[in-house]
Amino acid sequence: MRKRICVLEDNDDIREIISLILEDAHYEVFAFATVDSFFKRSYNILPDVFLLDVMLPDGNGIDVCNALKVDGKTKNIPILMMSANYSATDVKTNCKAEDFIPKPFDIDDFVNRVAIYAKA
Repeated sequence: MRKRICVLEDNDDIREIISLILEDAHYEVFAFATVDSFFKRSYNILPDVFLLDVMLPDGNGIDVCNALKVDGKTKNIPILMMSANYSATDVKTNCKAEDFIPKPFDIDDFVNRVAIYAKA
């Protein structure tokens, strides 16, 4: 069974590129554009990794990260945060994400980081 990745990214182009990159790396990808649609996803979709953008139109990825880390069903699933406007220090100070990927990202580094946490 392929590893599952849940992506929360509001930018259509970036979300599509991330989905294509991860699908090409043999992941099953569930992509969401808004916090609302992300939280309305079926809890049957429990991924191996969450990949969250920080700045979103209807919320903040840091708040989503914090909510996932206190939920009994998702608290042990690794979270990777992404942002062009926040630093790793900003993110790690405000949530317990396992890693931070700055945008724009190097594709090989991106895939390698996802793979590290998908295997955990």
